[in-house]
Amino acid sequence: MKIFFLFTFSTFFWSPFEQAAASVHYDKILTHSRIRARDQGQNVCALQQVMGTKKKYFSTCRNWYQGAICGKKATVLYECCPGYMKMDGMRGCPAVAPIDHVYGTLGIVGATSTQHYSDISKLRGELEGRGSFTFFAPSSEAWEQLNSEIHRNLIDNVNIELYSALHHHMVNKRMLTKDLKNGMTLVSMYNDQKLLINHYPNGVVTVNCARVIYGNQIATNGVVHVIDRVLTAVGNTIQDFIEVEDDLSSLRAAAITSDVLDILGKPGHYTLFAPTNEAFERLPRGLLERIMGDKVASEALVKFHILNTLQCSEAITGGAAYETLEGNTVEVGCDGESLTVNGVKMVKRKDIVTSNGVIHLIDEVLIPDSAKQVTELGGAQQTTFTDLMIQLGLASSLRPEGQYTLLVPLNGAFSDDTLRMDQRRLKTILQNHIINVKVGLNELYNGQELETIGGKLLRVFLYRTAVCIENSCMVRGSKEGRNGFIHILRQIINPAEKTLHEMLRNDKRFSVFLSLVKAADLDDVLSQPGKWTLFVPTNDAFKGLTDDDKDILIRDKNALRNILLYHLTQGVFIGSGFEPGVTNILKTIQGGKLYLKTVNDTLLINELKSRESDLMATNGVIHVIDKLLYPADLPVGNDQLLTILKKLIKYIQIKFVRGSAFKEIPLTFYKINIIESNVQPIIRKEDPSITQLTKLIEGEPEFKIVREGETITKVIHGEPIIKTYTKIIDGRPVEVTEKKVTEERIIQGPEIKYTRITAGGSDNEEKLKKLLEDEVTKVTKFIEGDGHLLEDEEIKRLLQGAPVRKEQPTRRTQGGTARRRTRLAYP
Repeated sequence: MKIFFLFTFSTFFWSPFEQAAASVHYDKILTHSRIRARDQGQNVCALQQVMGTKKKYFSTCRNWYQGAICGKKATVLYECCPGYMKMDGMRGCPAVAPIDHVYGTLGIVGATSTQHYSDISKLRGELEGRGSFTFFAPSSEAWEQLNSEIHRNLIDNVNIELYSALHHHMVNKRMLTKDLKNGMTLVSMYNDQKLLINHYPNGVVTVNCARVIYGNQIATNGVVHVIDRVLTAVGNTIQDFIEVEDDLSSLRAAAITSDVLDILGKPGHYTLFAPTNEAFERLPRGLLERIMGDKVASEALVKFHILNTLQCSEAITGGAAYETLEGNTVEVGCDGESLTVNGVKMVKRKDIVTSNGVIHLIDEVLIPDSAKQVTELGGAQQTTFTDLMIQLGLASSLRPEGQYTLLVPLNGAFSDDTLRMDQRRLKTILQNHIINVKVGLNELYNGQELETIGGKLLRVFLYRTAVCIENSCMVRGSKEGRNGFIHILRQIINPAEKTLHEMLRNDKRFSVFLSLVKAADLDDVLSQPGKWTLFVPTNDAFKGLTDDDKDILIRDKNALRNILLYHLTQGVFIGSGFEPGVTNILKTIQGGKLYLKTVNDTLLINELKSRESDLMATNGVIHVIDKLLYPADLPVGNDQLLTILKKLIKYIQIKFVRGSAFKEIPLTFYKINIIESNVQPIIRKEDPSITQLTKLIEGEPEFKIVREGETITKVIHGEPIIKTYTKIIDGRPVEVTEKKVTEERIIQGPEIKYTRITAGGSDNEEKLKKLLEDEVTKVTKFIEGDGHLLEDEEIKRLLQGAPVRKEQPTRRTQGGTARRRTRLAYP
């Protein structure tokens, strides 16, 4: 809705101005005020007045619905919108305000003191004459609030001082509120003095931090804006003010040390929250000396007090965050007549206007996180951890020049039992929360490993709405200090020590489940490195299961594997990493789906409560349940099996389809390594008459399941054993000597290549599967004197599955040419 100032002879002349005005903050807020007051009649605006004061505002939606301004209750007033007046006996404000020259308009808007001073200073003739002026006219209350000494000096010299002061409020062209852009500088009619204009999103317009309280009153020779204070001349920069103000000598020293003072002498629109000397004196001596001795920290401290925007106190009607030159933000708000910084009343004097900004004097020093040591970053909810750091000597061990990351649990994470622990054990726990490098939140990624100062490796798990370190997930509040980061965690971190299999084996609650895992040949899955989430039923889940029932389950290995592998998913999923109340669908190794969500910090799996969550293992995580899980869409085709499952599972209806069978689940879903031999020949020389050669033939790789990262060794027997005997050859006795190699040689390191693959449809998968089913063929090559001898190429063909032509062995007599002989031996 547009606001139109209707004048007797100029309605159409002003319409373009009003159309443009609808696009700026002041006019938009005014439009909303008219909408709120539409029930009161035409051209009525709704205002809020702070109780106990004369301050009135065309309010933002936020303040309107809160019913408060600066935390103080505000009452609602209804007044004629600017440019309109009441008529006796009529509802609303149906009459147009009369139009007059600027001098007459001062009386229309109630700025009678300014009108009077214009008269006695001989300015009246100019205000009634030809021209196009903008007059920022102080209200009568503004003149009353002016410093009495300044006021007296103006009245004592009306022809010069008062005349000049009033000219300082004037601009030699018409400027409506739509023309008053944020950050612009106008030149006044007194000595070309600057007027700093700010037009804020909440609709407040200021000139040298004086608020426009009644704007856009059109005159025949200009426009009048009523403001809430008398303007004083502005000549100095912020730097100039700091250099001459005795109460800011400590700030001046810090600004000089950090090379920031010169910035405040340059053109701009700055806001400086300037700590007084008293504020610096209240800082701990050691803290101040450390910061002042560190140029980076001192620069951060001074810049943290400077905003790159001009924030006048009259424009602040509620709390808002503003970015400082240091890079972080401060919360600037108000409490009644007082300004607050980060929620604290600390402003002693406000709105000291300079040519490049405004200064507010404060009685506390603001210390940014970037000037603090990492141990100083903890807040009120992390005091238990920081206190323990000091008590156990860990805080003093962190060097100011070092780089650290603290993973700090909330106070509530430390139970009484934890705090009563032996101090050495407690120190170890805390060491597992200190990383010896500086890692920011945006540098963390899924699968990352962080080494603590205690030597433990902590895994990072990244989810849609959470970042977790082992079993503990972060809450908001990460901070960066001078020598490190601090991240806030919900729980104490429990680094993994054992595999999933070892954890099951060491906990009697899981003995039945573990026995079924073993019967299904799944031990290796839970023992080898990997990233798994395992939902483990306790023994209570198997109540009623007889030995006969168990035998039936074990005999049907496909059925057993389907049931067990429905409890296993690929990936590590921490319970507190799930977004609360939202269902997460996980695909199990069996192929079915699990439906997980957290409600009131409890993990639900298929709507079943987890009795204990986030038990960390080196190869995954365990969530404990007291019911056996079963996919609701998986039918059973065996009567006996159906009877057993109905004993154990009563929370769902199990489907029965006679004759249906469980699919076979091959053990190719977890990582398997291929070992490739790439070994140089080993030559051994004997006496001059016989040269024995033992060669490891490079050929098809030997397949063997190994643990990820395991060191692989291979033993070759080679120490010679000499056998001498007599054979009849061609009817004559001949003495034959043979040597058998029994020497051990360990081949590892660069001589063996590791190739890690995941089965999934490649040629290697079929080859690997076949060799695994045949149990693993091992090839041992050695010098032997009897049996069928195979050449290198024949061995290769045999490994590839091709038939090998058999030949009669050839024997050599002693002293003849030695021949390389290799036997293929089967275990």
